[in-house]
Amino acid sequence: MPPAAKWSAQLSALCESSAKQTDAGWRLAPYLGTSEMTLQDSTRHFLKHFRPARMRVRAGRVARRLVHDMPSAVTRTGEQSKDGVTRREALQLGLPGKLLLLTLAFVMLAEILIFVPSIANFRVNWLQDRLVAARLASLAATAAEGGEVPSALRQDLLRSAGVQAIAVKQERVRRMILPADQPLVIDASFDLRQLPADSAFASIGKRLALIRDALYVFIAPNGRMIRAYGQTNPAERPDDVVEVVLDEDSLCKAMIDHALNILILSVIISLITATLVYIALSRVLVNPMLALSRNMVTFGENPEDHDRIIKPSGRGDEIGIAERELAQMQTQLNQALNQKNRLAQLGLAVSKINHDLRNMLASAQLLSDRLGMLPDPTVQRFAPKLVASLDRAINFCNDTLKFGRAEEAAPRRSVFPLIPLVREVADGLQLPRERVDWVIEIPEGLSIDADREHLFRILNNIMRNAVDALEQQPNDHGRITVSATRSGRETLVRVVDNGPGVPEKARKNLFKAFQGNVRPGGTGLGLAISAELVRAHGGRIELKNGHGGAVFEITVPDRSRAD
Repeated sequence: MPPAAKWSAQLSALCESSAKQTDAGWRLAPYLGTSEMTLQDSTRHFLKHFRPARMRVRAGRVARRLVHDMPSAVTRTGEQSKDGVTRREALQLGLPGKLLLLTLAFVMLAEILIFVPSIANFRVNWLQDRLVAARLASLAATAAEGGEVPSALRQDLLRSAGVQAIAVKQERVRRMILPADQPLVIDASFDLRQLPADSAFASIGKRLALIRDALYVFIAPNGRMIRAYGQTNPAERPDDVVEVVLDEDSLCKAMIDHALNILILSVIISLITATLVYIALSRVLVNPMLALSRNMVTFGENPEDHDRIIKPSGRGDEIGIAERELAQMQTQLNQALNQKNRLAQLGLAVSKINHDLRNMLASAQLLSDRLGMLPDPTVQRFAPKLVASLDRAINFCNDTLKFGRAEEAAPRRSVFPLIPLVREVADGLQLPRERVDWVIEIPEGLSIDADREHLFRILNNIMRNAVDALEQQPNDHGRITVSATRSGRETLVRVVDNGPGVPEKARKNLFKAFQGNVRPGGTGLGLAISAELVRAHGGRIELKNGHGGAVFEITVPDRSRAD
């Protein structure tokens, strides 16, 4: 049994044997495994909660042996995995390395495309040189006395021309001028005469055939004899043809030397071109892209730091567009995160204030209860309203304290008449006022299925905004109209005023907290809270276009039949 398994079994047995004295063993048992770290942590947890001294000594002895004898295969595996990841990351090329390799590859490809026709032209030119040299050798041979060419002279002429045999065809008569010492077997023949091409495709086909013949020279068997014939002076003597027989090995050696020269020159040109292209593309493309990627990583580490926002370079191309868009996106994200932090701090402060305010309102509620015991008729008339307002304020403080931990409380729906609630809201806002009238256009007996407290807050927020807007008008007399209708299983409540209306710039974020304030000094929380409460009922709140004023429509559906 491996040491780790053996000591793990001993520790498990120790836990089971101590289960009657303490529950620490059962706390430890689920954590026993094959990982060294897990066993060490489990052992420390066991020793921390295990009380009997003798058993603790024994557990400590087992734990020390366990840690000492634990195989390091897991650790080595982890190291190998880590090294493997590091090795893979090291083998991965970055954008500059990939650009350099691609540049070298494409430049070398271009050089290969140039090399193939070049080597074909070199072969043709080399054979043409042999034909010219053979023509000169044939002239020297025909000038010999008696028409007989001595053997030594024939060998020198053939050697100087670099061929094995020379024949000349003049006036349709073929003559062997310098024959070979022994009969030769011709393996291939090549016509180098400049014949007119029938079409462009025929010319391309001839070029491809020359390239094929040139490449075959490198793989042809050694000692192959070839015959080449062509015109040495096509302008003056188009019918004269010189024919030579030669060993292709000399041609192959010359082509290899030429290919090596081209290879060295191509490598030098490729390196220079690749370096220039790499430097140019690095400055124009790679470095800006690396700067973009580094900025993304840096900004992602701390997006709340305004100094980490990328500063566009002012370029007019796609990279400049990417820089500007990234800067705009980072700015918006930075502002959103900073705003959320400020809102979190504000929420903490509001929670503390509401906690103290709730205690103050509780004391005021006790005093109002005692005030309601006075026999004065005026006191008896206003005391219930004062008590209701204090109760509502205390409940609002409690809900505000809960808001930091969760959303608005779920609506506690009930069916109740709407007109008394609207009048209660008007009484709280002291309507009618000197410059603000209000009108109720709700049918008698119309009821609504909603949370009474939530609907009070919704109407109170909307009507308070309407009162503030109307009182800011210098001379006009304002009016607020509240109406309601039933349509199927929905209730539509409309709050209309004849004030200045909602500014166009505030309409877009009207129901967003801290963004939809429509009056100086406002926070925009009222309408945001109202919208959240309406959505909690499954309804909707909308701002409609009115004739000079604001028209808010609140649609509240009834509860489903299942509820």
